Amino acid sequence: MMNYIFRRVVPALVLAGLLSSSAWAQNAVGTIDLRKVFDNYWKTKQADLALKDRAADMEKEHKNMNDDLKKGDEDYRQLLASASDQAVSQDERNKRKAAAEAKLKYLAEQKDAILQYERQARTTLDEQRRRMRENILGEIRSVVTAKSKTAGYAIVVDTAAESGNGTPIVLFTNEANDITDGVLKQMNASAPPDTLKPEVATPEKKDAPKK
Repeated sequence: MMNYIFRRVVPALVLAGLLSSSAWAQNAVGTIDLRKVFDNYWKTKQADLALKDRAADMEKEHKNMNDDLKKGDEDYRQLLASASDQAVSQDERNKRKAAAEAKLKYLAEQKDAILQYERQARTTLDEQRRRMRENILGEIRSVVTAKSKTAGYAIVVDTAAESGNGTPIVLFTNEANDITDGVLKQMNASAPPDTLKPEVATPEKKDAPKK
């Protein structure tokens, strides 16, 4: 759910100053595959699961609301039909007609409530996704910064970054100063037991409710 951010939202950890003559002269350019670190960080996997669970709960609530709306519509049709029943008095038919009109108004309110829920659900999921992404990227950047200072790198470039039209930004690297595995190892050192075990394929849960 969160992997798509790297194509456009996170093009690189640090790219400004790449052409600095002093950086190249010192051969102090490090590289990292940010996508690999992000995707394989244990907190990213937990964040994905949390988002999927939240989306599933919202979808369940959305379904319940639609089921209630469907039942309410059936009740309205029955009330409307009974309001034309000539076997009952005019007063009774008027009461049933009024009940049908009240039901129709209630259904209109319920439809508006469902639309509002759909909008709020999408907003809530987007905000939760954004916060999780920013927190995780902040943690990665802290580790990258510390390792880069220790190694004496003037700049660290994301080799997984892509330009706006989807082409690679870094066309070649000999990976001599690549810190991907080191960063990932350090970040996963604090992973709780079992969190890094290979994932078993499970049926996908639905995303947030759609209009």
